[in-house]
Amino acid sequence: MSNRDSELLDRVLDAHGGIERWRRFSRVEATITSSGVLWDLKGLRQDSQSRRMSVWLHEQRASVTPFGAPNQRTAYCPGRIAIETTEGEVVAERLDPRSSFQGHGETTPWDPLHRAYFNGYALWSYLTMPFLFCLPGVLAEEVEPWREGAERWRRLRVRFPESVATHCEVQDFYFGDDFLLRRHDYSVDVSGGIPAAQYVHDYISASGLCMPSKRRAYRRDSSGRAIEAELLVAIDLSNIRYESE
Repeated sequence: MSNRDSELLDRVLDAHGGIERWRRFSRVEATITSSGVLWDLKGLRQDSQSRRMSVWLHEQRASVTPFGAPNQRTAYCPGRIAIETTEGEVVAERLDPRSSFQGHGETTPWDPLHRAYFNGYALWSYLTMPFLFCLPGVLAEEVEPWREGAERWRRLRVRFPESVATHCEVQDFYFGDDFLLRRHDYSVDVSGGIPAAQYVHDYISASGLCMPSKRRAYRRDSSGRAIEAELLVAIDLSNIRYESE
């Protein structure tokens, strides 16, 4: 990275609470509520029930409870997805889960393990941003700024290595004058490469770390603008708690 790139990334990390504070914790938990048309596209029903999301900060691991039944949860890591009981009994599992999306288009139906994998990698990414930019092999560079209404947002283009399970290899992140994340652009590779623009707002401070409590992902048009009539996914976060070992 150039000095200019390091300057923006350093400011972004500091604005979100600082990398040293981040390293003090091993896990974050949050209450999540989700909606949006993506679930309809995949032939799934999304209820309005709140669930508890657990994300490990320094390894790609996550779990949501309940999932499919009151006494079930997911167990996610990049190489395996499972649905298990709260006592740890495996209900269903899939190894190398990413390969199960090969050939999928926007409306290819998902089974519960597809859904669990998507939830696992997506929420792990969201709840570790922007600190996951410091993982080995992740490259971030500043690109030209973006004009959003009356605001001018600086942008980081982040390239993820194959070892990091996420939406796609190259993603763009937009930051306001306070260096907090405002928008996140990506393609949903596991669903036919749907182009998305996700807006984040209503920040919450927990243990000195800042996280947006609302995420709204819209389909993105060819000019890079969000299509507000196509809300793919909405996520509300609350009761955020960081835990150390």
